[in-house]
Amino acid sequence: MIQSLLIANRGEIACRIIRTARAMGIRTIAVYSDADAKALHVRSADEAVHIGPSSANESYLVGEKIIAAAQQTGAEAIHPGYGFLSENADFAQSVIDAGLIWVGPKPDSIRAMGVKDAAKKLMDAAGVPTTPGYIGDNQDPAHLASEAEKIGYPVLIKAVAGGGGKGMRKVDDAAGFADGLQSAQREAKAAFGNDIVLIEKWIESPRHIEVQVFGDSHGNVVHLFERDCSLQRRHQKVIEEAPAPGMDEKTRQAVCGAAVRAAQAVNYEGAGTIEFIADGSDGLRADRIWFMEMNTRLQVEHPVTEEITGQDLVEWQLRVASGEKLPKKQEELSIDGWAIEARLYAEDPSTGFLPSTGRLKSFHLPYDSRNETGVEEGDDISPYYDPMIAKIIAHESTRKQAITALARSLGEISVWPVKSNAAFLRRLVTDDEVIEAELDTGMIARKQDVLSQTSTPSARSLSDGLVWHARASTDFNSRTDGLLCFRMNAPRKSTQAMQVEGKIEQFEFSPTLAGEYFEHGFRDVDGSDDQLLNVDGETYLIAWPRVDGSSAGAASDGAILSPMPGKIIAVEVAEGQKVIKGDRLVTLEAMKMEHSLVAPFDGTVAELNATAGGQVSEGTLLVRIEAAGEA
Repeated sequence: MIQSLLIANRGEIACRIIRTARAMGIRTIAVYSDADAKALHVRSADEAVHIGPSSANESYLVGEKIIAAAQQTGAEAIHPGYGFLSENADFAQSVIDAGLIWVGPKPDSIRAMGVKDAAKKLMDAAGVPTTPGYIGDNQDPAHLASEAEKIGYPVLIKAVAGGGGKGMRKVDDAAGFADGLQSAQREAKAAFGNDIVLIEKWIESPRHIEVQVFGDSHGNVVHLFERDCSLQRRHQKVIEEAPAPGMDEKTRQAVCGAAVRAAQAVNYEGAGTIEFIADGSDGLRADRIWFMEMNTRLQVEHPVTEEITGQDLVEWQLRVASGEKLPKKQEELSIDGWAIEARLYAEDPSTGFLPSTGRLKSFHLPYDSRNETGVEEGDDISPYYDPMIAKIIAHESTRKQAITALARSLGEISVWPVKSNAAFLRRLVTDDEVIEAELDTGMIARKQDVLSQTSTPSARSLSDGLVWHARASTDFNSRTDGLLCFRMNAPRKSTQAMQVEGKIEQFEFSPTLAGEYFEHGFRDVDGSDDQLLNVDGETYLIAWPRVDGSSAGAASDGAILSPMPGKIIAVEVAEGQKVIKGDRLVTLEAMKMEHSLVAPFDGTVAELNATAGGQVSEGTLLVRIEAAGEA
């Protein structure tokens, strides 16, 4: 068995690998860039080595640095995780040539499946059904157009190299083929240095079905059943589940059997995934499910397979890499219940899913689900890497129970001030079509506007917030002003106001019975009177309305600090200017919102460090006010 392991990755997958390796008694070595110097995977490993600047191109993607780190620390093996260098055959070969153990498939297997047209031809030869289409060396536009006509529109033009949706274009008719081809080729050339394409029949109701396979060096190959990854946004998976809803046993045997043949065709060792596209317009049928590609690595969504099979796939990887046989035979594997996973991203659905960066001042995941993460409260979300910050996995006896559990868990997530897609995910998994398993890869795109809508907390939620706020306040009695008193004949009602994300919201406050409050999560913020209100995965900053109507407070000592990273969009004062309490000093744009910083008392602007258009970090001194009467 391997005794020491270097993980050539970061974030949640590095933490995941470390956890299993430690349980197996294996010493772990992390690598890190400048941006990850204090990251959770670095703190979790037995040893860590710095490999370069924050950019992945100068650190995590530089194979020579990773191999040198392994040699420096005496590591026996390298686990690539997923992404970065995990499917780089040349890197895998370099690891082996350096006398180290590569925890992954053989370089030849990676190469065989790395180019879509070659892989498709290989699968045809192995008797694995492939999508109807054209694969060939003749890339003349007129010939490709002719092939598209034979296939029948609509068609999908697809780059033979790469993935992630790049170099892919749907073409609905002959009139649009030339433009679609040129666009796909340009994008493919820029992304992969290869503009060769293939053409496939466009599947009208596509579902993404994939099968987990595993091979060892003794010639054994098994499958660990299928996953459904149809809920995608821009060809990126968002929700994954296992098994696939609507998959009967006959179809399962056909699809999983084809996946095993695909792995055997390339003498596969280690963890891999055979991805299929299914025409779901008439349910899942074996004659309407076709090979799409193979991922020669562990997948992000592997936890759902682990949950329904009871197997640790990272442990399997390490045992196979150590030369052992697969831990289980095919007949020893079975499906237990249902598992579903959601990918939690640091992104803002209301702004087109732009990534959100900054410090996680509040970060709380549910207690009753399996959570895979690479960050903790207080950690920074940097702009250099993928914005996924956690995976939330629910496992129950039935699909309905698993969805209910996942929705409940997503509603308990609190992320602030960094934005997240938690509420978006909760709305998605509670959508009627998802609940009824009416899935296809275009569903999110069709419903994105509805799923991405943000809303103000309800009157009941704000009533909860007011009560919590009052009880947490230092002047509880004066602030409640009798609001929490109750009548015997009817609840007392009144119009109240709370500041929600810097905006004053009025609502009808209606207390009910004691003990019925606090259905939502609340947390103090930096020891101030401000609170975080969590409602169904949405986290709001709430505060008592300020009499001056400002949207942000100021320090009592006159030092006005930037509350978060942002851009100065207006400076309202000049150095030496007299101000009165409540005067607006600076307007900051952060997290796509405007925040007005105001004078905390009457005085003079003694120091001004803010310039319109400038970017500032959290805690930067912007203005200092000297109180009236001070020398």
